Amino acid sequence: MTTKKNVVRVTILGDEYSIRSDASPERTRAVAEHVDNVIRETMRAGNIVEAQKGAILAALSITDELFDAREAGEDLAGSMKRLGAEIRPWLPPAKRKE
Repeated sequence: MTTKKNVVRVTILGDEYSIRSDASPERTRAVAEHVDNVIRETMRAGNIVEAQKGAILAALSITDELFDAREAGEDLAGSMKRLGAEIRPWLPPAKRKE
């Protein structure tokens, strides 16, 4: 069984792209808008004229955001495990399973 892909037209730096994705059209548009904004912001902040350089620097910035979010998620998961281990002895014996 194949999942129907959504095809969404988006504009990044004035160029149109057809994006085929499992994500909702709204999500795809939001992602494309974020990419466009980060590229434009990067180009403006660094006085960069070349779109390719701006896109590469923006990709580095977005990837840094992703890594920070992953680390925060891992930290949160670790905190939840520690909290679970801390409260487990207070639970009735039948509820103490991991």
